Amino acid sequence: MLSEIDDHRVPGPPEAPADPLAAVLRPVRAGNAFEETVERLLQIIKLGVVAHGERLPPERELAPRLGISRVTLREAIRALQQEGYVESRRGRSGGTFVTYRTPRPRSGDLARVAEGQVGRLTDALTYRMAVETGAAQLLATMELTEAQAARLRRAQQEANAAGEADYRRLDARFHLTVAELTGSTLLATACADARMRVTDLLNAIPVLQRNIEHSAVQHEAIVNAVLAGDPEAARRAVVEHLEGTAALLRGFLA
Repeated sequence: MLSEIDDHRVPGPPEAPADPLAAVLRPVRAGNAFEETVERLLQIIKLGVVAHGERLPPERELAPRLGISRVTLREAIRALQQEGYVESRRGRSGGTFVTYRTPRPRSGDLARVAEGQVGRLTDALTYRMAVETGAAQLLATMELTEAQAARLRRAQQEANAAGEADYRRLDARFHLTVAELTGSTLLATACADARMRVTDLLNAIPVLQRNIEHSAVQHEAIVNAVLAGDPEAARRAVVEHLEGTAALLRGFLA
């Protein structure tokens, strides 16, 4: 088990430019290229990897990374534009910009979103617990560079300083950063997938200021454990953090 690893820390992944899209921009399958492209773009948008008002990467970058033609990409973007998630602008500073904002919860939203999902919630929370504790434990066994440690700390500070409107997005970005810094694309992808499975439910419950304050303490504990090279402490900190989120979801669903 990772918690039994001794104090010897393995070298971290090779230094590479930060790429927050790496966890979600993976090739789609040919048989459902359009549908899976829409899914990937919605992950980018709903997880806040590209936030409201920011521009998606250009077609010449997105298409090859998704393994699709520009025609398929444009069809997917057009569908999202029709649904109000993005808008296309022309000109030198043009491109495809995110117009989606995380909706403020309204009465009845949770019941509507949760319909048919309650039975799957426990499975989704278990999946998220497994991959995110594993990512933090693994990262705590690695020797991070100063730049990698600074990136982790910056993601934590941005999440902790977030107001209610931006909290979900920046919290997701912090958790994805932990996974990405392991250097494992598969693990980062799994963490993004796990977060997406609860994102709509999280967006349907209120963002509580007390919970933001509590989460800030837990984020600090996760980062401190990782930087101290303590896999077991990192695991415990993530477990405590995710159990708090799970408790809120179960409470509002009850």
